Amino acid sequence: MKRTLLAEASGVVEAPPERVREALVKSLLPDGVPGEGRFTVEDLPGHTLTVEVTDRSIAYQGGWWYRGEWSYSRHPQGTLVVHQVYNVAERLRWAVPLANRLFIGFDDATREGFAKGLAQIGEDLGCSVRLA
Repeated sequence: MKRTLLAEASGVVEAPPERVREALVKSLLPDGVPGEGRFTVEDLPGHTLTVEVTDRSIAYQGGWWYRGEWSYSRHPQGTLVVHQVYNVAERLRWAVPLANRLFIGFDDATREGFAKGLAQIGEDLGCSVRLA
């Protein structure tokens, strides 16, 4: 699969990776879906996403171009969480930025959403977080 990185954000959660993984699964996956493996979920009526959950990452892929990956790894202050958004279009790759209005504000919106999600994880776990 060819993919082009469109946006990236990262931060540190001052908690062990196992606890951060549990919090990410809780925040990113709908209730009642498996906590590991590959499966599909319906995010909007008539629109599905393929979800891949491993011991190190959670990925969503859907539509004709989108793939979002959240990875987590041990860090000296707890756990490093990285969120990356990729263009994975197999056809018309060049049209993705046009279809998304040249991604004006996309990077900022991705970082803002990541920061809010990271803050919520810190609140849920009762620990500090910081953007990297």
